[in-house]
Amino acid sequence: MHVTRKLAQLAACVGLLTAAPAAMAQTTLKMVSHSDLKVLDPVWTSALITRNHGYMIYDVLFAKDANLKVQPQMAEKYEVSPDKLTWTITLRDGLEWHDGKPVTAEDCVASLKRWMVRDSFGQLLAAATGELKVIDAKTFAIVLKEPFGMVLEALAKPSSLVPFMMPKRVAETDPFKQIEDYTGSGPFVFKKDEWKPGEKVVYVKNPKYKPRAEAPSMLAGGKVAKVDRVEWLAIPDPSTAVNALMAGEIDLIESPVPDLFPMLRAEKNIALYGWNKLGSQIIMRFNHLHPPFNNVKARQAAMLAIAQEDMLRAQVGDPEIYQVCNAPFVCGTAYGKEYGDLLIKPNLEKARALLKESGYDGTPVALMQQTDLQSSNQVQAVAKQQLEKAGFKVDLMPMDWQTVVSRRARKETPDKGGWNIFFTTNITLDLDNPGTNSFASGACDKAWFGWPCDEELQKLRAAFIKETDPAKQKELGLAISNRVMNEAIYAPVGQYKAFGAYRKDRLSGWLEGPVPVIWNISKK
Repeated sequence: MHVTRKLAQLAACVGLLTAAPAAMAQTTLKMVSHSDLKVLDPVWTSALITRNHGYMIYDVLFAKDANLKVQPQMAEKYEVSPDKLTWTITLRDGLEWHDGKPVTAEDCVASLKRWMVRDSFGQLLAAATGELKVIDAKTFAIVLKEPFGMVLEALAKPSSLVPFMMPKRVAETDPFKQIEDYTGSGPFVFKKDEWKPGEKVVYVKNPKYKPRAEAPSMLAGGKVAKVDRVEWLAIPDPSTAVNALMAGEIDLIESPVPDLFPMLRAEKNIALYGWNKLGSQIIMRFNHLHPPFNNVKARQAAMLAIAQEDMLRAQVGDPEIYQVCNAPFVCGTAYGKEYGDLLIKPNLEKARALLKESGYDGTPVALMQQTDLQSSNQVQAVAKQQLEKAGFKVDLMPMDWQTVVSRRARKETPDKGGWNIFFTTNITLDLDNPGTNSFASGACDKAWFGWPCDEELQKLRAAFIKETDPAKQKELGLAISNRVMNEAIYAPVGQYKAFGAYRKDRLSGWLEGPVPVIWNISKK
């Protein structure tokens, strides 16, 4: 017995030694994201860091490829009835949730219903939908009651808010409450037990994920997780993050500040990568519920006070990266109408006159500033100076981005925890269409934060979505652009391209796209 026991112990030790190389071979990608992750529900919030989290653990029915064409993702196929009112979608084989249960049509229907409540494009699709009908375990139908010319574009919406698929039990959560179950079906699994807000977020490879057979192309094609583990590390100071990258302590920075590009370019083992060449747009958002910006003249006065170049120089710095642009639907696109000097050169005389006509009483404007978000944390101080030149009093309120995310959802007056202005960004791919642009909604309490209430704007957007004639649709799109600017729904303050930095001696396979695509990245 003693000899047998000794042999068993020796065998166990040999087994451990044999297994050691496999354990050591586990690859971990360490990266610094643009913000710390604190909100985990990508339907409850449009925060881009939460969107990025969504792409890690969830999947979508359809996605856009590098040619901006909509391709099936979780869907195997779809069929459209001759009258274009019934869209039948069949899921592909082998789809499983992280808990091993199969993805079903019921899950997808529940997910779409929850998304439709919160997203402005989803709301338009919901208004045109008569029924979401489960046909069998893998098949469901969107039955329209009226024409909707952009069904696939809605289902393939690439950014805030993305129609991610969730298990039915999760998707049945009240759309205005955050989910508490983070089971997805995507290429990575969220390790909630290792999540430490302000420190790190951890994902591990989903061994059950079945990628599509096609080559990966932007957000479409085969999503192959080529690393075993991904860690998002919270390093809010840009210089500290860059030093960590240069020292080899991390592998990737999603969006280093342009001021540090020369340092990064000088390092032979580091590459700057323009992962989002289509760029992003910065916007100034007004709260339409409370004074002074419940008055259109006050909003117009604020827009007349703005000079984009000063803001972009402060935020981005490099003129090769940014572009002055006052088109709400992005310069250079089909609907990218520009508006002369508005937002480009200030007209302070007219701004002061409009502000006086609005009845502004001098109450300080609550301007939230997200100090830790490198994509839009420098524009606020410039905006404060510009607005004050027009006669506003401005209370600059520094806070972290996740506090902004929570506070912007509050409808109370500023003195009771609300707000008047904040700045944010979104990818231009999500903003260049009057149907997908969430900022352009005038749906009152269902509109995006700021809650503009504009019946005429909603009529135009509904007509735009239904229109199938390209010439008439463009006419409607330009009319929506005019309405956004005339009513000062929000103020575009310029565009810029996003660059990341990574260790080229370690990583390869980073795909270009409107979001940081982590699948397909290999680590040596």
